Amino acid sequence: MSNNIIFMINIVHDDRSRNQGYDYSVKSWKLYSKKIGAELFVLDQPLYDYSYMKPQWFKMYILDILEANEIDYDQVLYVDADTIVHPDTPDIFETTDNKFCAVRNYGCMDWLCRSLENYSKLIFDDFTFPYYKYFNSGVMVFNKKHKSLFKSIQDFYHDNHEKIKHIQNTYHVGNDQPVLNFFVNRDIPEDYKVLDYEWNMQDMNRFEIIGNDMLHTRYGYVSHYNAGIKPTPGYWLQKTFNYLYEEL
Repeated sequence: MSNNIIFMINIVHDDRSRNQGYDYSVKSWKLYSKKIGAELFVLDQPLYDYSYMKPQWFKMYILDILEANEIDYDQVLYVDADTIVHPDTPDIFETTDNKFCAVRNYGCMDWLCRSLENYSKLIFDDFTFPYYKYFNSGVMVFNKKHKSLFKSIQDFYHDNHEKIKHIQNTYHVGNDQPVLNFFVNRDIPEDYKVLDYEWNMQDMNRFEIIGNDMLHTRYGYVSHYNAGIKPTPGYWLQKTFNYLYEEL
């Protein structure tokens, strides 16, 4: 029987990852998966040595991991482990039109444009795309027809990992996210659907939506504690989970 899958990566490999509060994220998505009748899969073991591949890249192997575990699926929702899903969130799988879905990246335009410019010039033969089509990879929905897309990215990484690391270290740009964006915008632009901000509420410090009034819990479905949120992502993951699931 086919199923919709929610996939997370929660690999504890150092003190920082151990203390980030990701367990609260897992708890919230476990409750959401039960609500909408999906299956939650949490990857907690590395696929490669970190000196070769950072855990962020492991998301490119999600469909292979599901097949290796003999898990059938219709659609897959990938979510970063620094997110909390609101208990009133509707079924995201009903919004996708069976396309590759993600939310536009909101936040530092300097970082975004540097990623576009340097990856375009140094590794994608000057191909580029408008900045407003650049998405955040912390929340994505995809399905079986996107297996070839991820296989192309895997091969690309294996062939270019040293060049990718050089670009990141030299120009201080994104990691896996720019590469994924270039492939989607170049190879499947007609199959790419942009979801609204409420499905991935990023950079909440910059938008002044996060504070003790818990405003961020009133206007979105998925809150994403990225972009150096203060005091720590773990603080807000725990605080938001407790507010939504224990006090309401």
